Amino acid sequence: MNISVALTLTPLQDDFEPPIINFIKRLRDSGLTVLENPLSTQVYGEYDTVMNVLQIEMKTALDALDNGLMYLKIVKSDRSDYEPHF
Repeated sequence: MNISVALTLTPLQDDFEPPIINFIKRLRDSGLTVLENPLSTQVYGEYDTVMNVLQIEMKTALDALDNGLMYLKIVKSDRSDYEPHF
């Protein structure tokens, strides 16, 4: 089963950019399809593969923060080729 996951990491600290950049770079290095926009990072792939990568990378990202939020949305399909029709 393929999934699409939208992730938003929100560090609750003054120096917030480095943890976000590190998180995105680690996701890019995972071999999964990763797309970014100003509000979230999307990861696409087979369920077990994506979730195994996210389990490690989300923990690594949160461990690097004193305080932070991680938003996660999962869609049951690969939406990586989605294009708006307007």
